[in-house]
Amino acid sequence: MDLIIFTISMAALIYGADFVIKESERIALHFNISSFVIGATLVAVGTSLPEMAVSMSASAKGSADIAVANVIGSTIFNISLVLGLVFLLAKKINPHRDLFAKDSAWSLFPILIFILMGIDGKLSMFDGILFLLLMGAYLMFLINSNSLEEDIDEELLKEKFNWLKTAILLLIGFVFVIVGANFAIDSAGNIARSFGVSEWMIGLFLVAFGTSLPELTISIKSAINNNADLAIGNIIGSNVANFTMVLGLSAIINPLNVNFSSYYFDITAAFIATLMLVFITANKLYNKSAGIALLVILGLVIQNSLV
Repeated sequence: MDLIIFTISMAALIYGADFVIKESERIALHFNISSFVIGATLVAVGTSLPEMAVSMSASAKGSADIAVANVIGSTIFNISLVLGLVFLLAKKINPHRDLFAKDSAWSLFPILIFILMGIDGKLSMFDGILFLLLMGAYLMFLINSNSLEEDIDEELLKEKFNWLKTAILLLIGFVFVIVGANFAIDSAGNIARSFGVSEWMIGLFLVAFGTSLPELTISIKSAINNNADLAIGNIIGSNVANFTMVLGLSAIINPLNVNFSSYYFDITAAFIATLMLVFITANKLYNKSAGIALLVILGLVIQNSLV
């Protein structure tokens, strides 16, 4: 039964991603907004909803470790797994936007500020408010840096824009993606238990991986459809949203303890993965070799967790 649920959940993820991508492109064309900006805002916030739900719930219940580890783990998965697979599976990655000049700093700002905030061992309500201000600054930056310099889908351009239809399809897409991700996590967990995998291992990997499934599905579908800007914008925007909105709101609900000695390897892995993303954009290494290099980070995180 769990295998059937898992299969249906994955199908919902894929179809939901199609709706999100198509309607996001339609909105971008209508308002003359670049796919990257749509991916880094509307799509990124939408695909970060699972992380937000998990971390805010964990914070309300006093489980700070889950709230913080979920964000750190999701950052690692978004860059190493999602971006790695995007580079491996896409036929051609050629972003129209200069990601290094315009966006690489925003890959680093959130995690650097998180490290600075967490040195005293906790994220307070004030820290949470500062994180939300950082998200506001990121949105302002995206709006000011928007430029439509990409190939246009002529068929979409010819279609008459209908706000109601687009909003409904976009909502359906997000529901399919988020609900599909949740059922995929539960069913995969049950399958793992049937093979004798420990609860600790399930929690460590399935929560972070599961909440990254929307980003994974949408980014890979976008890359395969030759929309690299939306794919990479989704990843960068999701990581910004995870630190600023997810941790910010979680810290406002309940101050979060940050034990650097316990999280040392994972936080370092997230930071190094982010640095690799900056180097990749700086040198335009949008190829399969870079994808393999990113997956090596994921392999090291898995190996460290198994020891």
